[in-house]
Amino acid sequence: MDSRDINVVALVKGNERYVFLYDDESRDAALRAMARQAAHPDLSFSWYDAAVLGDKVRASTPKPQRLRFGNRADRPA
Repeated sequence: MDSRDINVVALVKGNERYVFLYDDESRDAALRAMARQAAHPDLSFSWYDAAVLGDKVRASTPKPQRLRFGNRADRPA
């Protein structure tokens, strides 16, 4: 994913809407924002909600590509 792309996770809970926008560089900040919302006593956003949305954020993290090594020249293929 291009680092300029914007990711969105959202939750509608009753009359409240929780929408988190973040780019690849601000994933950790988005997770911290979810934790702050979950800790806010006046909101219906729970720790469970934060965990579910946080899993979605982590799942969207690009996986690093694994390096594949070729066969060694001194070993048969």
